[in-house]
Amino acid sequence: MNEATLKKKHKGRIIFLSICGVLIVLLLTLYLIATNNTQTVIGMLQKLSYGDNPINSYESFYEPISGKKDNGQYLISEINYDSEYPNGFLDITYPDENRDVDRPTLFYFHGGGFFAGSKNMGDPLAATEATYLLDDICAAGYNIVNVDYALVPDYRFPVPLIQANKAFAYIQEHADEYHLNMDNVVIMGSSAGAIMASQLGSIITNPEYAELLGITPELEPEQVKAVVIDDAPLDYKTFSLTTKIIIGNYVKGSIYLSEEEIKQYNNIQNLTANYPAAVLLGSEYRHDMEVMHEELNKLACEHLHIDPYIEHGLSKPHCFVSAERTDPIAKDAFDRMISFLNEKTK
Repeated sequence: MNEATLKKKHKGRIIFLSICGVLIVLLLTLYLIATNNTQTVIGMLQKLSYGDNPINSYESFYEPISGKKDNGQYLISEINYDSEYPNGFLDITYPDENRDVDRPTLFYFHGGGFFAGSKNMGDPLAATEATYLLDDICAAGYNIVNVDYALVPDYRFPVPLIQANKAFAYIQEHADEYHLNMDNVVIMGSSAGAIMASQLGSIITNPEYAELLGITPELEPEQVKAVVIDDAPLDYKTFSLTTKIIIGNYVKGSIYLSEEEIKQYNNIQNLTANYPAAVLLGSEYRHDMEVMHEELNKLACEHLHIDPYIEHGLSKPHCFVSAERTDPIAKDAFDRMISFLNEKTK
């Protein structure tokens, strides 16, 4: 091989290595931007979902309704429970027009990664419509209080929990007006809302955790008969990069959480023997629900752990129970959940 050919090959290697070096630097730069400024990524997702439409508002996004739904249930919508933060609206649904019947009150918090979703649309990150799930829980004899809350980037942790506490206070103050029993409460959430439901269970039963978050709970432990945690990502250190970006953005705008921030967020670290009776539904975040199940067992806390992979060897989509109208395994999970809640509330 002559000298000219060798020089040409050497030059080609230098160019190739230079291009690789530039690509590596570019990828590292993008990684650091995405992980240190997570709203850069989340903002793009919000733009795709909402366009130029607002995601936080002090005005209701929908016209209020008070009347019978097509399925016979009775709906009162767009009740303003909080004026301090945006999206402070909730809906109340009763199984029928007879609102004087004494039924359990189930508070529901939607999913959406704290950057999307609403009480009206459910969780866009889940595979199915959570709104059907609420209709069927209502039909099982529960008055449903479906709560909206503020989203990132304007409001981060623990603002949605502060708003949830305000929703409890508002309904407690107006319980007679809306014919709701606030001494027989269930707290439920899916995905992001499941994180909230889990944390609210500890805020109400663990004074140290409530103090850690700076929240004075409006409900006493004896008022809360159960919590339902539908596929909550809680064990931060085991999260995928995608989940860390979503949750890290909610907590501080970065995936690099301190130990103290993780303790505030990861409710598994804040469970006590006084934790309410719980239903744990695990699919995409089955690891987290398994870890919480083990911790509740150590504390001798009554709970029902439902995991399709453990029980049937099947992986199910995020928040699988909302497919209970079409999926037999989800229907079985739904029936067991309702049976557990009935034992605690009726």
